[in-house]
Amino acid sequence: MTENPVSRPNGPSFVFVALASTFCVCLIASNLFVPRLWQVGKLPLQLSGAIIIFPISYIINDLMTEVYGYRRAMRVIWLGFVLSAFVAVAAQLVAWLPAPLSPESQPVADAFNQLFGLVPRTTAASLLAFVFGSYLNALVMSRMKVATAGRGFGGRAIASTIVGELGDSLVFYPLAFADVLPAQAIFSIILTQVCVKTLYEIVILPLTTLLSRKLKEMEGIDTYDYHVSYNPFKLKRS
Repeated sequence: MTENPVSRPNGPSFVFVALASTFCVCLIASNLFVPRLWQVGKLPLQLSGAIIIFPISYIINDLMTEVYGYRRAMRVIWLGFVLSAFVAVAAQLVAWLPAPLSPESQPVADAFNQLFGLVPRTTAASLLAFVFGSYLNALVMSRMKVATAGRGFGGRAIASTIVGELGDSLVFYPLAFADVLPAQAIFSIILTQVCVKTLYEIVILPLTTLLSRKLKEMEGIDTYDYHVSYNPFKLKRS
């Protein structure tokens, strides 16, 4: 892994912490939005509510891998994994609490339990899919950057998003909706999700490219992952 020679302060910068925090918030919020499906116009297609915010996590993944390198991106991915698991466990514990004293509060409690009772299942599926998809996204982004000597950020961002989102969707939707939706509907959601999220990436690409350039200038760093192990469980510096 090589970085440009501009000196940086010790420890993570405010910008890196802000990106990592936003990444984790997007992941956790997406797990809460997943059960809410909606129809796309009058088409026989439906999407998860997570489509509103989840693609942002892939854009941030691209930025972190491009600027800070694969290993630092993977550390944030694992942090998101742990925090999302914590929220899922906490939601289940709250759902197991005794019924409220006031009968008027029971409908609210029932609605809460019905919604958040789904969260542990969707989160379990999401965590597996998230780690797999985010790993693929960071891997493709990192290797393509080295192969292209840093050229063509836009093409690398789109390619990594397609691979990452496809991997994520192929793991998540069959696990989360196997006994809820027919196989044809699951396949339709997967195809639609990948297409919409990739389109999302393309539309916002000018902003992502600008942010990448500005981040490199602000941080004084542009990481190339030479001789880096892509084992997702190996996070220490070599």
